[in-house]
Amino acid sequence: MRALDDYQLDVGGLVIGTGTLLPVGEVTGLGAPDRRTADVDNPTDDGGFPGVDLFGTRAVSIEAGIRTPDDPGAALDLLAQLQQVTGADSIRKAAGALAVLRVKWPGRAVKRLYGRWRRVEAVSMSQVVYGWIPLALEFAATDPRWHADDAQGLLLPLDISDDSEGFTAPLVDPITTGVSNPSERPGWVTNAGDVAAWPSLRIDGPVTNPKVWVVETGRALELQTSLAVGEWIDIDTRPGARWVLRNGSGNAAPALTAASRMDLFQIPPKTSEIRWTATDYTNTCRLTLSWRDAYTAL
Repeated sequence: MRALDDYQLDVGGLVIGTGTLLPVGEVTGLGAPDRRTADVDNPTDDGGFPGVDLFGTRAVSIEAGIRTPDDPGAALDLLAQLQQVTGADSIRKAAGALAVLRVKWPGRAVKRLYGRWRRVEAVSMSQVVYGWIPLALEFAATDPRWHADDAQGLLLPLDISDDSEGFTAPLVDPITTGVSNPSERPGWVTNAGDVAAWPSLRIDGPVTNPKVWVVETGRALELQTSLAVGEWIDIDTRPGARWVLRNGSGNAAPALTAASRMDLFQIPPKTSEIRWTATDYTNTCRLTLSWRDAYTAL
């Protein structure tokens, strides 16, 4: 990832904005996203009944331009590069694949949105001979949350201290858990944002019937399956993705139990604890969890 300065945006790896050959003017859509409401009219009286309000797609519009004074060839080259990075086949032709828009505004760290580019247009070519091409860009963020630019990760061995197992007899006074400070336990994660974050998980075998849960919310993902040595399962809980893949390709979603809700498995703001259990007589299986802090606003 390239470092960004204030008033700069990263469009598929191409930096635009202050100090570049692609200056940016007005940017809209950085505030609250549109809402999808389910209000119902009151059939017998004035007014209506409020339903569930959901945030819709966040539409970010960018007024920009290409400025390469007296070099029309360079301007056209930049236009071609912009079209290439926003129209890559790896994203455009893959259902569920997401492009990234990174933004740096004064007083804020770099944040990012996930979605698709919907418009990359040269508004006019009348002044290209002078090295100037006005542009209109539109990005549809399928997840209206803002996400931290840096991802965080956690690697956990199998949890052999499940509280449901109880204590082993004979008990010797004093009874302790073996951990003097709860924060020293290996499963603590921190979401520094102000809204819940969507994690991605990877479970490496050998393992049977793994179960992962967030202690604070009680939400769990449990799979009724077995993985041999060298096999793995990836789980992506992000909106627009929400898939479970075995060894990178095979659909493993049917292995999820009925109580496993990917749409509710989130890391809440502040500090939470991640636990997991399974059957593995070698104790070599591993859980890898990654996430980005999530924010309501830029």
